[in-house]
Amino acid sequence: MKQHITLMLRARVLDYGNRQVFKYKNKSNGKYESVSWNDLLDLTNKVSKSLIHLGFGHNSKIGILSSNKPEWTITDLSILGIRGVVVPFYATASKNDIKYIIDETKMKLLFVGCNEQIEKASWLLEHCETLETIVAFEGNIPEKDKRFIEWTDFLELSTDDQLNKRLDQITDEIQPDDLATIIYTSGTTGEPKGVMLGHDNFMNAFKINEGRLNIDESDISLCFLPLSHVFERTWTLFMLYCGATNVFLENPREVINELSVVKPTVICTVPRFFEKTYDGIQQESEKWPSFKKRIFSWSISIGHKYIKYSKNSKKAPKLLELKNYIADKLVLKKLRLIFGGRIKVMPCSGAAMDPKLIKFFHATGTFINYGYGATETTATVSCYRSDIYNFDYCGSIMPEVSVRIGENQEIFVKGKTIFKGYYNKPEETAKVLIDGWYKTGDEGYIVDDEYLVMTDRIKDLIKTSGGKYVSPQKLELLIGQDKYIEQIVVLGDNKKYITALIVPSFANLKEYSKKLGLDPDNNEMIISNKGIIDFIQQRIDICQAELTTYEKVVKFTLLPETFNIDNQTLTNTLKIRRKIIAQQYNELIEKMY
Repeated sequence: MKQHITLMLRARVLDYGNRQVFKYKNKSNGKYESVSWNDLLDLTNKVSKSLIHLGFGHNSKIGILSSNKPEWTITDLSILGIRGVVVPFYATASKNDIKYIIDETKMKLLFVGCNEQIEKASWLLEHCETLETIVAFEGNIPEKDKRFIEWTDFLELSTDDQLNKRLDQITDEIQPDDLATIIYTSGTTGEPKGVMLGHDNFMNAFKINEGRLNIDESDISLCFLPLSHVFERTWTLFMLYCGATNVFLENPREVINELSVVKPTVICTVPRFFEKTYDGIQQESEKWPSFKKRIFSWSISIGHKYIKYSKNSKKAPKLLELKNYIADKLVLKKLRLIFGGRIKVMPCSGAAMDPKLIKFFHATGTFINYGYGATETTATVSCYRSDIYNFDYCGSIMPEVSVRIGENQEIFVKGKTIFKGYYNKPEETAKVLIDGWYKTGDEGYIVDDEYLVMTDRIKDLIKTSGGKYVSPQKLELLIGQDKYIEQIVVLGDNKKYITALIVPSFANLKEYSKKLGLDPDNNEMIISNKGIIDFIQQRIDICQAELTTYEKVVKFTLLPETFNIDNQTLTNTLKIRRKIIAQQYNELIEKMY
């Protein structure tokens, strides 16, 4: 059989038939409803035939601008089913960012999710030369505008019997190396680049992940990261490959509440998710009486001792087994209930993560499978094995993936999951694809010919005016672990010394602010208070006590609001946009010099 996502889907439908494949929340009653495998195939066939009816087919570039919902993946699979190319957009993307991609791909058709995206689509129709048609999953489309089609009306376009023959013909013509998608990078630096991935890239990714992760048809995944990102998108398709059930969460802010309802066994995550969860646990524990705090601390310490054995597949001593059993009953099991109580594994990637944070959750019995990857590598390059792993590394290199370290300690990756190039950008492609090796732009090293360590983005490395190289990521992880610091961005390229922009944890500073006679809800008052500034300085000094002089943050400025997607200082995957931050806060930064 040809290796192709469309054929994979049809094979799974034969295996599972009327079993549940998707779940989603009905907005009218708040209850979860199901979609069966048979229903999924029927819907994808209808959408594929409607697309054919409108004249779309092999290599057609078709966009999806929506938050997570079953229709997203149904449309994704349907476009792939006609040998089309899916171009995903973040639901929060700006109109100009979307316009750039539509213009570059000469897109004619765009699927949108709700009223917010319908509004953007109306603007795009007037400002993009090629865009002709909008299909809305839900929401109120403009009256009398024939360019808009409601989802139910769109499905009705599939009723012509001749379309069945055409779809069968297209299915017979599919090839393993068909282009499946163009995923545009977030653009932390420079203009976005469209990463081209084929069906063969995805199918090989499924194969190597199947060998590393123990996922089967009994698993339930909660889909809350954006489907427009390679991580959640590949994971969602991998769930289909494994026969698992996927639960779509439209509003990611509801994830903590929905975990206890959905009770997933697997869920892919980003480090920020665990940072916020850990902060919440710490804030709650500080309210407890001293005896309860002691039980909590003892239980976590036992968990830490226990994982020293489990991470090496060794049996713990009997006494430690007993203590861990007691700790689990008293505390650890309750902490796991935060994630629904049934978690088997939580793949995590997308940014640097403090090993101390990973160890904490492993100590509770929550297996965070931390890894490294990129859009250009169809996500995973390395991740933890289930039997033996090391918290200080980004996991073991995946089977059938080759990694080597080049000049400037740059990570190079080669294998069947490597992308086909950047769309319409041959010069950019030639810079990073050399003899089949992808130059990641990340600095790192390999340990024992197995474990991969990513230390920094090479472009992010700071070179001071004194010629010293400083890793901003190292400093941000080190200082950012302090409970009174919410976010930190380290600066200093071509400057005499290192500085930082810091968003303090206003929640954790509340009590200290009251002691100083400050209004704990007035962020501007808090960040300008000398007592608060001195207090944060003391915390920073403790964090960087072991650093060399040139590495240390010499001056910092406190900010009243967080870096976030809305103010464009974070990408849609919550990565820091250093260049934009440097521009937005240029005046404050220059004052520190």
